[in-house]
Amino acid sequence: MSTESLTLYSFAISHFSEKIRWTLDASGLKFSEVLMTPPLHVLSALRMGGKGETTLPILQVRQPGGAVEHIQDSTHILRWLDQHLGPLDVMPRHAGLNEDIMDIEERFDAIGKDVVRYLYHAALNGDDDRVIGMWTQHASQHQARLVRLFYPLTKWIFKWRLRITAEAAAQSALRIQQALAWLDGRLSDGRHYLVGHQFSVADITAASMLAPLACPDQHPIYGTAQFRQVAGHSPAWLGNRPCVEWVRRVYKAHRTGHPGLEAHAAA
Repeated sequence: MSTESLTLYSFAISHFSEKIRWTLDASGLKFSEVLMTPPLHVLSALRMGGKGETTLPILQVRQPGGAVEHIQDSTHILRWLDQHLGPLDVMPRHAGLNEDIMDIEERFDAIGKDVVRYLYHAALNGDDDRVIGMWTQHASQHQARLVRLFYPLTKWIFKWRLRITAEAAAQSALRIQQALAWLDGRLSDGRHYLVGHQFSVADITAASMLAPLACPDQHPIYGTAQFRQVAGHSPAWLGNRPCVEWVRRVYKAHRTGHPGLEAHAAA
């Protein structure tokens, strides 16, 4: 199958979308990207996903015969890519390595949800104009007007669905700190990569999920002053932890130039 038949539907600001975008780039797989605008993506995501979920990313695969398949959820996409277009270099199948890689992928996927809740608790209780600006960065003028018009309702729904409360955000912060401590321990032997001696999905996932906290310069959104203002950086417990510096090093070494985020926006 030609890899040019891959289209990634994503949010520019989503670290789960970044995880798949980075995996595709690192694997040398050609793809086009459609950057969608929250919450205007909902109907399209429901239609493509077909399982009542509105989450992105979604990978659209167009077969040579014209049949179209949609894979929703970043972990499902990873497994599909490795099964159908692999073996991928970032998912080595040496004895024991793949299981370790996917264990770390699962660990940091869970933390990714806590990062969203923690950061949005600060953002949604801060300057609404800045949040709208981040959501509409790749939107058309018409889309931006709709987002602004329905923002009060969207904000309420967003808080409700993600359980964005002070208590839940505090619990998320604790889980993030536990993950950071685990990662500091993993890196304490001086290793460059989390599994084996090569760059893998384990590194991509951990770095992507923590990038909104580490704000690496190579990310065109997380590395900006605007994002730091919206997210309310930086918490005292983040400090100069070795794992945070590791995230920045991984981005510098493996994400220079950031070929993604050059697609057209879509409703």
